[in-house]
Amino acid sequence: MKMKLFSVSTLLCVMTALTTAAALPDKEVSSGAKGFIPRAKRDLIKTSGGCPHGWTEFRDRCFVYVPTSMTWPRAERNCLSMDANLVSVHSSSEYHMIQKMTAPHGYQTTWVGGTNAPGEHIWFWSDGRPFQYTNWCPGEPISGSRPFCLQINYSDGKCWDDVWCDNLRPSVCAKKRSGLLD
Repeated sequence: MKMKLFSVSTLLCVMTALTTAAALPDKEVSSGAKGFIPRAKRDLIKTSGGCPHGWTEFRDRCFVYVPTSMTWPRAERNCLSMDANLVSVHSSSEYHMIQKMTAPHGYQTTWVGGTNAPGEHIWFWSDGRPFQYTNWCPGEPISGSRPFCLQINYSDGKCWDDVWCDNLRPSVCAKKRSGLLD
């Protein structure tokens, strides 16, 4: 009898927690932009114990697609508010995984963490990692006298394009998986 009562009590607690969590509203983007961080149910590809709920694990990092359109600086600040950065891309397999995250949203042009030094053809990632792998569209990057930022999924080739950073785009954030050291 005590075991049945304990099981029923436990089940009630779990159900209450689940229904309460499901009823909570989306968290507002902390950068002050109008919009919302995605709900896990909409944007989930795969989760793991090493990544926050709603994030996708790939190798040693966790990724999340943010459908709210923001400028590149706001998107980076939004990622920072989640202890992440706009994603840096280091291999074709990583790029294809990121593209899979954008697929349910029509492969929209999307911010990633690349930016350049104004007037230079030097590109770097906002997370400080080396800028080695690239997938530029033909004729890119163009760059110029003002900073440019990197968008993916440009044109039919779904390649990389440099554009002014004040354009509004969705974004992908990334951070190290929990429990990993720098």
